Amino acid sequence: MRTLAGRRSRIDALAQAPGGPADGRGRFAEAVARLRRSPVALAGMTIIAVFVLVAVFAPWLAPHGAAQDFDELRAALRPDAIPGSRPGFPLGSDQNGRDELSRMILASRQTLFVGVFATLIGLGVGMVIGTLAGAFGGWVDTVLMRLTDVLLAVPSLLLAISIAALAAHASQTTVIIAVAVVSVPVFARLLRGALLAQRSSDYVLAVTALGVRRRQVVLRHMLPNALGPVIVQATLVLASSILDAAALSYLGLGDADPGRAEWGLMLANAQDVLDVRPELAFYPAAAIIVVALGFTLFGESLREALDPKGRR
Repeated sequence: MRTLAGRRSRIDALAQAPGGPADGRGRFAEAVARLRRSPVALAGMTIIAVFVLVAVFAPWLAPHGAAQDFDELRAALRPDAIPGSRPGFPLGSDQNGRDELSRMILASRQTLFVGVFATLIGLGVGMVIGTLAGAFGGWVDTVLMRLTDVLLAVPSLLLAISIAALAAHASQTTVIIAVAVVSVPVFARLLRGALLAQRSSDYVLAVTALGVRRRQVVLRHMLPNALGPVIVQATLVLASSILDAAALSYLGLGDADPGRAEWGLMLANAQDVLDVRPELAFYPAAAIIVVALGFTLFGESLREALDPKGRR
C-alpha cells in the first residue's frame, strides 16, 4: 500500500510540473483576468448572457403564444398590407395574424436548444474519436482519422443538408443530428492533435516509465490537459451550429410545425411578403447574426486569452 501511495504521489508531482495539468489552473486564472479586460470578450459575453436569459425565460417574457392569432390583426391583413406596430403588439403581426414579438422571443429558446444539443453531441462523439486516435495511435488512429477526413472533405452545410434530407420526415431532431455530425470531425481532429502533443511531454513519459496503465495516464492526466483548445472550439462551433440550423430550417429541412417558432423558418416564411413588409425578414435575420456574432467574439477572445504566445 505504501508503494502504491508513493507511486501516486510521484505521478501527481510530475503532473503538477510546469506544462502539466495543475499548471493549467494558473493559465486559466490569467485567461479569466485577460477576458475581463477585453472589450471584445465583454461584448460577446453580454450578447450571450442576454440571449440565454431571453431563451430560458421565453415563456414568461413572451406576451402571447407562438401559434396564437388575433382577430384584430387578422382583420387588418390585406394582400398588400400586414399590420405593423400597434398597442399590445410592438413588432406588429406576421403574415398569419400572429404576434411577431412573441414568436421572436419563443424562437430564441428553440435556437438555443438546437445549437447547444448539436454542439454537445458533436463534442461528445468527437472527443471519443479524438481520444482513441490520439491515445492509442497505430491502426486505430489511421482508421478513425480517415473516416474524419471523409467528413471533412464535404462542405459542412452540404453535409448537413444531405443528412437532413435522408430523414423520412423533417423535424427538430433531424436538424440536431445533421448539425452535430458536421462538428464531429472538428473536435476529433483538434483533440487528437492536443493528445499527440501531450504524449511526448516529460510528465507523460515519466509516469509511463513508472508502469502506470495507459488508460489511467490518458484519462487522469493527458485528457484534462488537452481540453482547453476543445472548450474554446466548442464556443465557435456553437455559433456555426446556430447558423447551420437556421439554414436547414430556411431550406425547409427543419421542424415545419407552425406552432413552434424558429428563426430560420420565420426567415423563410417572410420571403413571400418581402415587398409587403420586409421587417418580417429583418427581425429573425438580425437575431441570428447578432447571436452568432456574440459566440464568435467570445470564442475568439477566449482563444487569444488561452494562447501562451499572447502572454507577456
